[in-house]
Amino acid sequence: MAIIKYRTRPEPWARHRERAKYSWLVPLFGIEWVWGWLAYWLSGWAFLEVLEYLGTLSLLIAMISYFSESGDRIKQKHYQAWQVINSAQAKGGSGGRIDALEELHKDGVPLVGVDVSGAFLQGIDLSGANLLRANFHAADARGGNFSGAQMEYLDVASANFRDATFRKANLRNANLQDADLTGADLSEADLEGADFSKADLRNTDFRNVKWQKITDVKLANVFGMKNAPADFLNWAMQNGAISTERDSEWQALLARE
Repeated sequence: MAIIKYRTRPEPWARHRERAKYSWLVPLFGIEWVWGWLAYWLSGWAFLEVLEYLGTLSLLIAMISYFSESGDRIKQKHYQAWQVINSAQAKGGSGGRIDALEELHKDGVPLVGVDVSGAFLQGIDLSGANLLRANFHAADARGGNFSGAQMEYLDVASANFRDATFRKANLRNANLQDADLTGADLSEADLEGADFSKADLRNTDFRNVKWQKITDVKLANVFGMKNAPADFLNWAMQNGAISTERDSEWQALLARE
């Protein structure tokens, strides 16, 4: 907003005073008249006009600088996020890794080979993320969303992925040994080469999965599996899978191995 503008000379005090309909308004009109003269006097100062132009110019320079440095700020944000993830490796708890991973993914940064083994990542949203060769060994990602994620060669051995979503995810050659996938949604996932030995697959949704080239399901618990493709359960049982609701019975079978 412009500060400097050309002003007309204020009217004489006597005429300005006549506008005050009540005597108690005279002091207020007097203050206004004094300020009017001061504004009129200052409006002729070229120095103040130059200051206004300089202020506008500095604002423009600040805006240009802000946008020109946006790339550096994004790089710094990503660097800090990776620091959070890497410094917490092999440690329990979240350690800020949920926010860090989600921010990196939101900015389109591939999470190839990320190591979050043992981390607490409950409810994390990495749908569509590139998690090629990522390490989620023994992580707790219950309720996480990995829909459409690239998870080829993923390691989730002994991890807790109860009620997680892997809809349309690429889990080719993933290591899911001893993983808890109870209630997980694996519908339309690509499971070619995946290892589900000793995995808890109770109540998982196997609708339209690509299962024909699964490498191992020995001692996997397939009790209550939903929407399993034709012949999958027969194939699984013939290849060492079990179907039992009781944990004690399943653990007893695992203990024999």
